[in-house]
Amino acid sequence: MFHSKVDSLPFLGVGISGEYGTRPHIEPLEFLQRWPGLVHFVEYGSDIERGLDGRILRWIEQGFKATYHFLDINLEEPEDLDPLWLSETQAMAEKLGSPWICGDSGLWHFGPRDRGHGLLLPPILSPESAEYTAKVVREIQEKTGFLVLPENPPSLYYLGTMHILDYFAKVAEDADCGVLLDAAHLAIFQKARGLEPLHGLENFPVERIIEMHIAGGGDARTADGYQYIDDDHRAEVHEDVWSIVEHLVPRCKNLKALVYECEHNEPESTVATFERLNKVFPSKAGEAACVS
Repeated sequence: MFHSKVDSLPFLGVGISGEYGTRPHIEPLEFLQRWPGLVHFVEYGSDIERGLDGRILRWIEQGFKATYHFLDINLEEPEDLDPLWLSETQAMAEKLGSPWICGDSGLWHFGPRDRGHGLLLPPILSPESAEYTAKVVREIQEKTGFLVLPENPPSLYYLGTMHILDYFAKVAEDADCGVLLDAAHLAIFQKARGLEPLHGLENFPVERIIEMHIAGGGDARTADGYQYIDDDHRAEVHEDVWSIVEHLVPRCKNLKALVYECEHNEPESTVATFERLNKVFPSKAGEAACVS
């Protein structure tokens, strides 16, 4: 699946995240009017119960690009796939014109899938878990025809002994899929394990990285003095995250999209980061989105 599709995937450039029903400070169409060319697509997150909202429909009606990020499937659980989820997910991705579908690898729900569950637990970092995840990814790819990009999720605590990069390398190989690497989530994992930000990347198959996420976060301390990176999606991006992004972008020959998760911040506070991202990951000629 991966090698037959990767060369035909479009280059999207720098994007912004969005989610069904949220009240973001940043409205993509208004942002483009004020700062043309800084945002090239929207990554839209939802589930089959809620579907597409008016903001994303207005965006694609203007002819702009979008990708679909599912928020409702447990990639570790083969029994979680059902014909309704597969057909509805495929239909939403097709409506958006999404070139692939993606989502955090972990548990979005405990027990039966339910609207508005909001749970996200990380996968168990073991070879057996990676095999289950790969099985689900393979089936989604086969049934929908879309390349699936599993994402490393945010968490301070993981069961299992594998490094998160080794886990997703195995999933990508076994499922023959691409990867969505969230640099902020990786930085959180490295900090929690007491590792340097770039640890383990030397052996990771970076050619599998189709999309990357970047988000703001800051060091914080608990009452016990435990230091961690808080994944709070603030405007300011942690330097550990920048080091991962700036190391990887020139090495990822198949990278098509870089998403800044920042929609809950005031627009003015995000401009400098969008400008830096466009320098790190420049858009191809003629592909920058703008509103006339």
